[in-house]
Amino acid sequence: MTEQELSITANDGVVLARQLVRTLAQECRLSLVEQTKLVTAASELARNTLIYGGGGTMTAALVSERGRRGVRVAFVDHGPGIEDIDLALTDGWTSGNGMGLGLSGSRRLVDDFLLDSAPGQGTTVTITKWAR
Repeated sequence: MTEQELSITANDGVVLARQLVRTLAQECRLSLVEQTKLVTAASELARNTLIYGGGGTMTAALVSERGRRGVRVAFVDHGPGIEDIDLALTDGWTSGNGMGLGLSGSRRLVDDFLLDSAPGQGTTVTITKWAR
């Protein structure tokens, strides 16, 4: 399957992101629990893209690597970036008014989590959930 991209510039983009990720998770035949984990992580990251990154894009695709199949989702923004990634991944830390569980919680809900960011360079978060 080819990669699908959508813009996250308003709250409806967050809703569309959840819907697309749920559809791909079902196509990948993830269990209901694994679907819920992936959709929750994607929802948190889409909201972060909108709130902290000023909007951006999400790309999602079914992937197959080393005999495994899964769903890979990437969120890209061109916002202010993250100065201290380790701190940002700490439960309870927030640069805004949130609970500080978006990044750290999302990382726990997926199998692979990659965060690339630097001050002034924006942020890219890529997550993958593998079928069991």
